[in-house]
Amino acid sequence: MRQQVRTAPAALPAAVRAPLAMTAALATAVLVALGILHFHDAGLTGIDAAVLPSIDGVQPPWRYVALVFDFGGEPVGSTILVALIAVVCFLVHRIRAAALTVLGVVVTVAVTTVLKPLVGRTIHGEFLSYPSGHTAMATALALVIGLVLADRLAFDRAAAVVLVLGLALVAAVAMGWAEVALGAHYPTDAAGGFCAALAAVPATGWLVDRVAERL
Repeated sequence: MRQQVRTAPAALPAAVRAPLAMTAALATAVLVALGILHFHDAGLTGIDAAVLPSIDGVQPPWRYVALVFDFGGEPVGSTILVALIAVVCFLVHRIRAAALTVLGVVVTVAVTTVLKPLVGRTIHGEFLSYPSGHTAMATALALVIGLVLADRLAFDRAAAVVLVLGLALVAAVAMGWAEVALGAHYPTDAAGGFCAALAAVPATGWLVDRVAERL
């Protein structure tokens, strides 16, 4: 049993460990910078003022698409997605990845939950908006999927990094678009959610690997 634990595939494959650590550091800096920039902000400024009018208030049928994405970030939808991905990871013998699926999302959402009242940015007068928890959750799940695929396909470092970050970016753009289109967030809220996941998931993956190796 101990030998199986030691040889279990890593949650954070060695090929992407250093690049994702650097990405996490950069994402943390951007997350903090955006939080300072929009500290107790309640209006459109800068990038948001330029981007939001072209996205906000999307009409059917695209509104229905946005609502589907949004459901994936709601408690019921996110629970289904997390459980599904964790089960798939378990079935393909990626036990640490299954743990990262759950813990990565929990840590990422915890980061966004703590930051919202600290930053105090609001939308529609009373709703805390920075950073976007929906976007962070979608990015976190995409990162886990990318890590598993990169490891199973035995990609080299460059290809693995492109795959992992590419999937994370696609997920963040899709969910971020939905949240902005539905009027729930500003574009920079989505950017903050993306950065929160990029910072939290690699750190959580590293911790999962360390704990598993010690066991």
